[in-house]
Amino acid sequence: MTQPSLPELLHAAVTAVGGTERPGQVAMAEAVAEAIDDGVHLLVQAGTGTGKSLGYLVPALAHGERVVVATATLALQRQLVERDLPRTVEALHPLLRRRPEFAMLKGRSNYLCLHRLHEGVPQDEEEGLFDQFEAAAPTSKLGQDLLRLRDWSDETETGDRDDLTPGVSDRAWSQVSVSSRECLGATKCAYGAECFAEAARERAKLAEVIVTNHALLAIDAIEGAPVLPQHEVLIVDEAHELVSRVTGVATGELTSGQVNRAVRRAAKLVNEKAADQLQTAAEGFERLMELALPGRLEEIPEDLGYALMALRDACRTVISAIGSTRDKSVQDEDAVRKQALASVESVHDVAERITNGSEWDVVWYERHEPRGGAAYRHSGASLRVAPMSVSGLLREKLFTDRSVVLTSATLKLGGDFNGVGASLGLGPEGAEGDDLPQWKGVDVGSPFDYPRQGILYVAKHLARPARDGDRKDMLDELTELIQAAGGRTLGLFSSMRAAQLAAEELRSRIPEYPILLQGEETLGELIKNFAADPRTCLFGTLSLWQGVDVPGPSCQLVVMDKIPFPRPDDPLMSARQKAVEEAGGNGFMAVAATHAALLMAQGAGRLVRASGDRGVVAVLDPRLATARYGSYLKASMPDFWYTTDRNQVRKSLAAIDAAAKTAEQ
Repeated sequence: MTQPSLPELLHAAVTAVGGTERPGQVAMAEAVAEAIDDGVHLLVQAGTGTGKSLGYLVPALAHGERVVVATATLALQRQLVERDLPRTVEALHPLLRRRPEFAMLKGRSNYLCLHRLHEGVPQDEEEGLFDQFEAAAPTSKLGQDLLRLRDWSDETETGDRDDLTPGVSDRAWSQVSVSSRECLGATKCAYGAECFAEAARERAKLAEVIVTNHALLAIDAIEGAPVLPQHEVLIVDEAHELVSRVTGVATGELTSGQVNRAVRRAAKLVNEKAADQLQTAAEGFERLMELALPGRLEEIPEDLGYALMALRDACRTVISAIGSTRDKSVQDEDAVRKQALASVESVHDVAERITNGSEWDVVWYERHEPRGGAAYRHSGASLRVAPMSVSGLLREKLFTDRSVVLTSATLKLGGDFNGVGASLGLGPEGAEGDDLPQWKGVDVGSPFDYPRQGILYVAKHLARPARDGDRKDMLDELTELIQAAGGRTLGLFSSMRAAQLAAEELRSRIPEYPILLQGEETLGELIKNFAADPRTCLFGTLSLWQGVDVPGPSCQLVVMDKIPFPRPDDPLMSARQKAVEEAGGNGFMAVAATHAALLMAQGAGRLVRASGDRGVVAVLDPRLATARYGSYLKASMPDFWYTTDRNQVRKSLAAIDAAAKTAEQ
């Protein structure tokens, strides 16, 4: 029996999921198969509606080697594991004559810890553990969440937090989960044989396809100790998010609350001298955190440097003392000791990293709005350290010993893949060099007819936006656009303050159109309500630029208040921009413009989500039409019909609104 061809396999899979085969999907599948066969790397831009998950799953399954698929969002992980993979595997089974196994794998803190559930939680202020179920009032939200978790633990097969619906608060989940550092280990834990996290790892070891998230992929790359099974193919979906997720994992943070928790947890497990040394160091650090001013610390101030060295040294002493001191009077001493050790090691590692002062790290002080969360319980401030760039790390750790396929609807910025490639540690496409991974970029297009389905409108007549300035002319324009569209508006704002001001103003100006505002309800609830009523508008910031999928008449106008450049005082972005300039490059284009282009491409992608969608993307920032970098930003967005004619746009919106109302009747 001959091996079935790729088109046969793709046709079978598309039929099984009830989809429609598209030219872009076929082109993508062929490019992925070729990259895997040749052992090279591939960047694939596949527009919304291409069906890219099957475009990479089918060739990966056909090849027969173990593959890891890493995604950024829970929604896509669920789609892969609950819909695409089961149906694809069943459809391909008769043709491949095998049924590949697949599994989901996440970080340990995503799984219910049976030891925590049954034995209790280490208490900071007292020795031993306490029963969180008795401690929480049964009528409180926390108490109700904990009781639900205890009942759920008897029926769940996975222990995966995301399988619990409705979900519980972070506070409740923290009572029944552990980080990898806090875990006792399967061989030392009384519940090791039943552990949900260990079971997930075992399933992953046996699977041909492992679905995970960008964070776990980053941990696997950064920490040296592998958490993912050995694999021959890595597919990164939603790859436009990868650099920010890896940066997040590689970022360290110190707060006074975090340091004081480490002091409390270690105090009764070490000798008095070690405990006093850590307490004194913590007090010195906290005093300085109260005095410091926000911003990047290009050089660590002398007094802060001394405080961090004292903290580092005290933590080192405590870590040694915890290892040599035993106290049988402490209930479940191993668990208490493990949590204390995890807290102290975390503080030690960040303090040591900052005092070492790598030229590749950026350090900054950040003061937060008081909001009662655990991280801000003390000073409301944090000291943070992040890598200047993760490109070198990704080049070294990601693109060796396996084929890597990266895909997204937005990888081609300004007309080519080189900007995104550089952020991933790749040289220019086609560049030769011993240390440069070989890669190619492929744009398989979109099934949508963007010039016929959408308009890109730039409000060229508006005043150039000033930072935190009053933009009455922008609000006037926004009001008129919403009225012409009959509601149906997704407002994407460059800051939460701008979104709040616009919502407040427009609620009084046009009360006939309900304005939903991010933060007033859960994101899921907001999107559900936005989709349910076409007259409704939804305003918000960052997560809405990328996280809204509302096909149909409820979203026919997408508004961007201004080009979303990073704030000039963003410590990490400004440091990266300065580094590029010092190396002789164009820091603004490499960092700020690339950041804005990616967000604008994602934001504009909210408009057309299905073949019948029509509408307008309105950018209320004249710089897109007048500045030299405007052409780069426009080239990164879908190829909509472009205009600066405000009257034409109002007529078009009114016509789209009338057609939608007719269809609704």
